[in-house]
Amino acid sequence: MIFLVLTVIQGLLLSQESPSIQLSVRDYSDYSRVFLESSKPLSISTERSGLYILVRVRAGDPFQINKGDFQSSRVDSIEWGRGSDYYIFTIKMAHKDLLCRPSISRDSSTVLIDITSSPETFKEDNHNGSHYDANSFSKEPANGSMQEGLKTIVIDPGHGGLETGAEGRYGTKEKTITLEIALKLKAIIERNLPYRVQLTREEDVDVSLEKRAAIANNYKAFVFISIHANGSYRKTAQGSETFFLSLNATDEETRRLAYMENNSTDLESIQSDNVDDIKLILWDMAQSSYIRQSSRLAEKIQTKLNTLSGTLNRGVKQAPFKVLTGVACPAVLVETAFISNPREEKNLITDEFQNSIAQAVYLGLAEFLDEYINQ
Repeated sequence: MIFLVLTVIQGLLLSQESPSIQLSVRDYSDYSRVFLESSKPLSISTERSGLYILVRVRAGDPFQINKGDFQSSRVDSIEWGRGSDYYIFTIKMAHKDLLCRPSISRDSSTVLIDITSSPETFKEDNHNGSHYDANSFSKEPANGSMQEGLKTIVIDPGHGGLETGAEGRYGTKEKTITLEIALKLKAIIERNLPYRVQLTREEDVDVSLEKRAAIANNYKAFVFISIHANGSYRKTAQGSETFFLSLNATDEETRRLAYMENNSTDLESIQSDNVDDIKLILWDMAQSSYIRQSSRLAEKIQTKLNTLSGTLNRGVKQAPFKVLTGVACPAVLVETAFISNPREEKNLITDEFQNSIAQAVYLGLAEFLDEYINQ
């Protein structure tokens, strides 16, 4: 009896010490509602990115997260992850045409996210079947909105469209592999970090090197990562390497690689007669401050690549890649593996290897962001 009483008291003390968040989803006739209910007030921001709704909750202390099973016609899944001082909840909607509206209770303990296909649904503040009083909720979260508050990471899947990039012995095209890895990387970042992610292309289309940099700058990118699969005339060449910008290549092989990457169908490669133009770009964008940060980002990613993917470590290098020249933020180019090597080509087409690459880049990025933000 005494043991039972002590156990109950201990459980009550533990529940008081560890705040909790309960996640649930309910479908109504014209909308679905996601509930995020907390045992204490929350500091929240929200953001929509394509199919995903991201909810960031600042938390100095750990929360106990409770998520029950659900079936919904408008919500596919809810995932969550924890950072150093926050939680990020990722709500995946069934299709991109759905509309959503978040609201937060006056006491900041409950977040509701209504999802519907009809704008008319949002004209009524109190839906039939809901036990919540609409007067106790604001239409937008007090600490953020669906379009503001998150910085952008731009992921660049190399090549695309007519520009296929390198091709393997078994017909695998670089442009296909880079897009598949980029999409996996985007999903991981959005699931775990409080950043929006923008791809320079989401389909097999042509995007010039200049436009890729312009996309990053238009979105005021916080970080830019270009994904590639290496190619070499030596079929035994293998491994991964990560580059940051320099007017001079680390070695002859790197110079040749930069030439091939820069020599697309619509842009000429870097030659001696336009080096002055590139120097001007670097000067205009204050690249001197970004090169140090880009070098650090490259080191973080390269370390994780070799640990997770098991590729040969070819190291961090510098090269005059045009895709990096106009980007006004820390920027790197990742050569994931050699598509020209039959063994690595076979790896590159597998989900397992692509996921290991995406996870490695994500972990390197996450470490860099923690370091960069806390400088």
